[in-house]
Amino acid sequence: MKFNRLLSLLFAAGLVISCSGNKTQIIVSEAIHPEWSKDAVIYEVNTRQFTPEGTFSAFAKHLPRLHELGVEILWFMPVHPIGEVDRKGTLGSYYSIKDYKAVNPEFGTFEDFKMVVDEAHKLGIKVIIDWVANHTSRDAVWTVDHPEWYVIDTVTNKPIAPFDWTDVAKLDYSKTDMREAMADAMLFWVKEAGIDGFRCDVAAEVPVDFWESTVTRLREVQPELFMLAEGETPELQHKAFNMYYSWTFHHIMNNMAQGKSNIDSLRSYLSKGMSRFPLNTVSMNFTSNHDENSWNGTEFERLGNHAKQMAALTFVMPGMPLIYNGQEAGFNRRLQFFEKDSISWSGDKSFEELYKKLILMKKENRALDVPFTQMPEEIKTERPDAVLVLKRVLNDNIVLSAFNFSAESVKVSLNEGVENGNYKVFNETVTTTLQNGSEIEIEPFGFKIFYK
Repeated sequence: MKFNRLLSLLFAAGLVISCSGNKTQIIVSEAIHPEWSKDAVIYEVNTRQFTPEGTFSAFAKHLPRLHELGVEILWFMPVHPIGEVDRKGTLGSYYSIKDYKAVNPEFGTFEDFKMVVDEAHKLGIKVIIDWVANHTSRDAVWTVDHPEWYVIDTVTNKPIAPFDWTDVAKLDYSKTDMREAMADAMLFWVKEAGIDGFRCDVAAEVPVDFWESTVTRLREVQPELFMLAEGETPELQHKAFNMYYSWTFHHIMNNMAQGKSNIDSLRSYLSKGMSRFPLNTVSMNFTSNHDENSWNGTEFERLGNHAKQMAALTFVMPGMPLIYNGQEAGFNRRLQFFEKDSISWSGDKSFEELYKKLILMKKENRALDVPFTQMPEEIKTERPDAVLVLKRVLNDNIVLSAFNFSAESVKVSLNEGVENGNYKVFNETVTTTLQNGSEIEIEPFGFKIFYK
């Protein structure tokens, strides 16, 4: 393949390119993506709220259901003991870590958690845990044993509380022995609990070189380690992390649903918004998570009639979709963050069926794999103001996804770019024949997906 052709494809894939003099450098992520992650869907577990008991043992009873749903990665919010000094609310923040090598007794024991990991693995489900490397609680074991490991406020002579998180103390990454202790704690969970990776809280607040050196050590123990960075910082994706939060895409969905922006914002994201990141990186696409649900509202508050449509969009866009616990049950309430507030699993059952079918489609079609090799191509229609039709292709696999973002039913013709042939139709038992000029009708706030 000629270099110019290769370069154009790489541009289309949304990579970072830097120029030095007359030389052009294509930046490709060195992160190793486990084979099992390429068609996976990630599922976030809030142990406190998942069951009335709020324990690992109670959660374990849901593993067969999640396996049937098609989930392949479980991300547990922090499982560690929570600090008591300046605690927020009654139960405190999961992200106020008292001891990195212990388990929150409210959730059970270390053996209980290890049981969950083992049972998940038997079902082919991987497990990652939330890791808070930026700060600890203000009464963490390190504050007693190693007060020098913290960033100190010169006025109060106490550890700094970053942002408005008054229940935590910021760690000082200029201290070599603190770095070593943090890496050792992460190794503990890989070796002793058998976890498959980490979701790293406010990852950009921790030096990149710490992540890169530590991940190298972790992968010596667990070669298929999976790393998720909370944030949208390209530098983190060069070596250390497999996946980043696609906050930009998330906010575009919210703004479109709320009438604050139009379909062109999504087109712009596809053409330019991912170009900051190295080739071979993966974005995590989501309509909700613990932060969004608790602080900014449920997907129904933010997306309204677009909730199912945007859920489908997260599956066909480049990246890996996230399901926050309860979404598959149509759970429609903000969960309290610092109190016990159990999920009700008796919501809208149509969401479970929707997610199950979306996951199955993703697993059946290699064009939706991660990391993506090329950006989706837009199929032009006569209603660009209302409809977006995207085509993704990998070898013989094709996915055509059509979204109507308007409040009226729309008929459009699929113009140039459609490969002739028979396609499966998402959520239908029939197949259909498509070609250039084929007409489709999409209901208000609806979508249609064709694939082969």
